[in-house]
Amino acid sequence: MIQEGQKAPEFSAQDQQDKTVSLSDFRGKKLVIFFYPEDDTPTCTQQACNLRDNYAMLKEHGFEVVGVSPDPVEKHARYQLKHQLPFTLLADPDHGIIDAYGVWGEKNMYGRKYMGLLRTTFVVNEEGEVIHVFRKPKVKQHAEEIIAKTSGK
Repeated sequence: MIQEGQKAPEFSAQDQQDKTVSLSDFRGKKLVIFFYPEDDTPTCTQQACNLRDNYAMLKEHGFEVVGVSPDPVEKHARYQLKHQLPFTLLADPDHGIIDAYGVWGEKNMYGRKYMGLLRTTFVVNEEGEVIHVFRKPKVKQHAEEIIAKTSGK
C-alpha cells in the first residue's frame, strides 16, 4: 500500500460520464482519493453521502474529491445520479488504480476470509505527495476526519 510521503501513483480512468480523468488533472490542487468496494451498498453509500453533505467544507479547505471502485461506468452514473454526488467517480474494473495504490487484499467478514477492495482514503497535496492515509475511515464522519487530520499540512 502507498504510504505517507510517497508520490501518488499516476492514473487515468473513465468517470461516471465516461470522460477520461487522470491524476495529473489535479496537479496544483489538494485531492482526496477514496477507494470503496461497491456502489449502492450501505457502508459505501454512508461514506459517499458524508462526503457529499460536507463537500462545500472540503472545497473551502481546497480539496477536490475522487472516488474509485471496481464498478463500471454505467453503475457509477446511476449511483451518482441517485445520491446526487457532486464529485468524480472512477471506474476501475481491471484494478489498475486499485493495484497501483495497493488497496486490494484479504478481508474478513463473519469469519470468512476473501480478497476484496480495502476501504482506504489517500489525501494528496498540491505536489502529488500522499500526506495522509486513512486505512479504516469513519464513514459517517469521513469529511470531518479528513479536515481534522490535514489542517496545517
